[in-house]
Amino acid sequence: MRVAVPLEIKAGEKRVALVPDIINKLTRLGYEVVIQSGAGDNSQGSDAAYTAAGATVVNGDVLAGADVVLSVQPLTPAQMATLKSGAITISFLSTVTAVDSIDAAIKAGVTAFSLELVPRISRAQSMDALTSQALCAGYRAVLVGAEMSPRFFPLLMTAAGTVTPAQVLVLGAGVAGLQAIATARRLGAVVSAYDVRPSSADEVKSMGATFIELELESLEGAGGYAREMTEERAAKQRELLTPYIAKSHVVITTAAVPGRTAPRLMTQAMIDSMEPGTVIVDLAAETGGNVEGSKPGEVIVTSGGVRIWGGKDVPSQLPFHASSLYSRNVVNLLTLMTTGAKDGAPVALNLDFADEIINASAVTHGGQRRDPSAGGAK
Repeated sequence: MRVAVPLEIKAGEKRVALVPDIINKLTRLGYEVVIQSGAGDNSQGSDAAYTAAGATVVNGDVLAGADVVLSVQPLTPAQMATLKSGAITISFLSTVTAVDSIDAAIKAGVTAFSLELVPRISRAQSMDALTSQALCAGYRAVLVGAEMSPRFFPLLMTAAGTVTPAQVLVLGAGVAGLQAIATARRLGAVVSAYDVRPSSADEVKSMGATFIELELESLEGAGGYAREMTEERAAKQRELLTPYIAKSHVVITTAAVPGRTAPRLMTQAMIDSMEPGTVIVDLAAETGGNVEGSKPGEVIVTSGGVRIWGGKDVPSQLPFHASSLYSRNVVNLLTLMTTGAKDGAPVALNLDFADEIINASAVTHGGQRRDPSAGGAK
């Protein structure tokens, strides 16, 4: 049974779905692993390293005849059309933005799994690619802020006098936000953070940051995510946060609601309250932006001298470790649905839709769009 890993073709995507040092987990199960030549070049996975790890490296197409296809980005409709009926794909596959790929999977009779839909339960933690990639994004966000800021982050005592530490504010204390807090603290900044979920306060404080408490209702949601807020509450939140933003040197925004446009946390008026030379890093720029005026992949400089960095393909900017973590996520998910080769019996796929993880993450199967709540097709 063949597992194929194609070269990622989306502009800016530098990750690979399978790194060389995890190949043996699949070959031990009985899979044949085929890698398209050059697929790992950006993440330090050479063709020679894949060959040494037991994979077969192929120039050109690897999709035809594949039983399982692992990728980071969704396969394009044209790529889906080349797969055989009954093949399985595992990738990021947004049910909002990847509709064409989903429709193509249905037409081709492909079972497509979405890593965005892996449930947030203890048993699925090792398969949670959203979490592993958010960790990369949070770390990268602080490095960007530190590089763009004209200030030192840490307190420095010098013969010429004392250099005061930078004030860093993190909005959103999920995985990306917590990693941003930890990284900014390691660099010596004074860090404060806000989240609409008061339950995150203990985690923020445990990292040495100050949790900002606003007298607003909690928005605790399912699976550890925040619920969407009303515009009235959003306006009040922005009003109460403005004084904290005005005194910050770097603001990092990380707020997201799965399957929806990112919440607007900062308006132009809030941005204008900041001093010239201050920096805003918007990790949600690709999904609508937490910050008014931010654009994915661009640095916007306001008339007041505030620089806004719009995140685009942020985990992909750390392709080595982002790929390593992602590989483990996809292999763990594939292993869950695999019966390994044993006693002369070949490796086999076992799509048990009674399993909560398999049921929740399978978007298509048998030529139909699935409805996980019904345990099958819509």
